[in-house]
Amino acid sequence: MTGSPLPRAFFDRPVDEVAPDLLGRVLVHGGVAVRLTEVEAYAGPLDPASHAYRGRTPRTEVMFGPPGHAYVYFTYGMHYCVNLVCAEEGTASAVLLRAGQVVSGLEAARERRPRSTERDLARGPARLCVALGIAREQNGADVCTPGGPMLVLPGEPADPSLIRTGPRTGVNGAKETPWRFWIDGDPAVSPYRAHVPRKRTRS
Repeated sequence: MTGSPLPRAFFDRPVDEVAPDLLGRVLVHGGVAVRLTEVEAYAGPLDPASHAYRGRTPRTEVMFGPPGHAYVYFTYGMHYCVNLVCAEEGTASAVLLRAGQVVSGLEAARERRPRSTERDLARGPARLCVALGIAREQNGADVCTPGGPMLVLPGEPADPSLIRTGPRTGVNGAKETPWRFWIDGDPAVSPYRAHVPRKRTRS
């Protein structure tokens, strides 16, 4: 899938404005294109759920940089997740890409996820990264420069009447910040999971 990517100005806005506007847009990498159906917003140092809440670290350096770049992190010792950096440089805001539908490069996505159904190829943040071939090497990738290996294309923005918002998945205190956005009724949206406090074990 080809075309001009979204301009950097698209991402140079408050994260809670960019997040719902990403629904229906198309992320392209590794010969696969995914139409985004579910995202979550994280507001950097202002947001206790953000990786950047405690400040700049080697891991979060990309988040503090200019908008329109990918922040890729490794989680649970087994999965990669991809975010898109938003707002002005230094704010560390980013949108987690939670789910989408493969709209091009289906065979390549199936090779990367051979046991998956077509609906589930990119249904969840880790699955989305596997389907697109996104890993640590893509951390910091510029998604706005034409011809780059990872791009966000305009696609067809989701119908505003179908966009829903609610608590972020697995986040403590999520109800106070309903920054999970998804396309209502889309089969590619991942199941919602509430935060479950970890049980402390006696030493």
